[in-house]
Amino acid sequence: MTTGVTVGAPPGPAETAAAATRGTVAPAPGTPTPPARTAGGRQEPPVTALRLAASHLRAAGCHVEPGPPGSGTAFTARAGGARASCVLSWAGPVDLPLAGEADVQAACGLAHVHGRRYGRPTALGVAYASCVAGLLAATGTLAALAAAAGRGGSTHLIRKGTGARAAVTVHTSVAEAALLSVGQYLAAATAGDDGWTEPAGPGGPPFQAADGSRFELETLDPGAWLRFWTALGVDRAAAGHGWHAFGQRYATAVCPLPPALLAATARHAMPYLRRVARGTGVDVTAVAVAPRPAQAADEQPWQLRTLGEVGPAPAELGRGGAGPLDGVSVVEVCRRVQGPLAGHLLRLLGARVVRVEPPGGDPMRGMPPLAGDCSARFAALNHGKDVLEADLGTAAGRAAVRERVAAADVFLHSLAPGKDLRAGLDARSLIALRPGLVHAAASGWGGERGRRPPTGTDFPVQAWSGLAALVTPPGLPPAPSLLTLTDVLGGVACAEGAVAGLLAARLTGRGRAVTTSLLSAARLLCRPEFRTAPEEATVPACTDLAALAADPRFAPVLDHGPCVRPRGPWEFAR
Repeated sequence: MTTGVTVGAPPGPAETAAAATRGTVAPAPGTPTPPARTAGGRQEPPVTALRLAASHLRAAGCHVEPGPPGSGTAFTARAGGARASCVLSWAGPVDLPLAGEADVQAACGLAHVHGRRYGRPTALGVAYASCVAGLLAATGTLAALAAAAGRGGSTHLIRKGTGARAAVTVHTSVAEAALLSVGQYLAAATAGDDGWTEPAGPGGPPFQAADGSRFELETLDPGAWLRFWTALGVDRAAAGHGWHAFGQRYATAVCPLPPALLAATARHAMPYLRRVARGTGVDVTAVAVAPRPAQAADEQPWQLRTLGEVGPAPAELGRGGAGPLDGVSVVEVCRRVQGPLAGHLLRLLGARVVRVEPPGGDPMRGMPPLAGDCSARFAALNHGKDVLEADLGTAAGRAAVRERVAAADVFLHSLAPGKDLRAGLDARSLIALRPGLVHAAASGWGGERGRRPPTGTDFPVQAWSGLAALVTPPGLPPAPSLLTLTDVLGGVACAEGAVAGLLAARLTGRGRAVTTSLLSAARLLCRPEFRTAPEEATVPACTDLAALAADPRFAPVLDHGPCVRPRGPWEFAR
């Protein structure tokens, strides 16, 4: 699993550093602080992640206090008479001496997957694992509060066998956040599918025009892809070979393209390429050379709106032992990564998730490599969910989904803009049907790119937001990571927003509309506090995810079955 490689992060502004002792909430931004590793060798807590978690809990209406010095507790949050504490560390149950973001990226496979396009493990120029960990810490804490808080501030979380009220401590780690982020790749590497070979090869988009402009192409339609390249004079064989790599890049983190494709765009100016793209149904997104300015709505990667009348009294949660959301029912209408990952996290917290798929099942179930009779990548996001087959293009299919929603607590979707309204699955319609419902919508661009935005997928969002410029190694032109950064972070943010909405709905009885996007996740990563200092890892870098899965030091956080999957990234102790 490991080699002697050390991985250095690309240079950037210094991380806004660390608290003086364990168990403290991070100081205010701008406060001078020591680096994560002190001269005396004392390991500091993941302060950037802690600060993010605390700020999101406050945004959700919680009161947050620092834990007692030396207690190991980062903070305690209160809401509606309920209380939950959080412990956040670098390594958690992983038996490795991880003391910072660079160590986690190297040891837990992030640098390996991100570096596939460069042919070697390469650290991200942002504190990605810390950012994911901060959202996970807030999500777990919110779930514990939702289980403990009922209407009017009454508490329902009971210490098993005693009948006494119990405070909960939520444990998570930056290492578990990193492993969750590479979960699909880990599952694929351990699927045992003899008919599938892990792809390899450096290179990939962005493309470059004759004037030097760099851009991402996006289409989910192989016909549109072929029309675009044919219009540029590329033969069908080269275009077809390119589609195989291009269409699989989200799953493999590699995209070696035929040189003929790169040469074709380099012969034409950008205005001409845009016209060809419009005429053939392909989207073109310029790669920004720096992060775009944040919007006022970007303080959190989710937004909550209160809708509808007061619903029925909430049921008690967390009594069955499956997790704090045991008793919550979720209906999920999602594809690809962002939405299914949000539903996956809600299931790991104990919720029952019913996934709506087209008649015959989601075609992604057959995507190689297979683990048993199902795609390993699909299983990494959807294992344990129930399935309702329904055609949303028919009245009967839409009625079947609405019938399920009428008894649900959360509706989660990643439908294209406007499609939820046309199907009668928008927030106002469903919250009127089920007062107190949390309606969570995961999109690509949010409302920022107009009424007819380009296809909102991970790599164009990285390009347009400027995140690509931060994650590219120094000395190279900006290029999005082929690791699905915003899909994963956007999915975690959607789950966090849904649980924040669930807590608010339980306290007030009124429904919440939650909106999240890949763009808001990208902008979160573009904040100065997540731009990492040029620091080398002190542990060897993972170069083989299958070997990582077999390493006993990772055993406490991995489930072994037809393929290996990360376990839920939380422990709840009473």
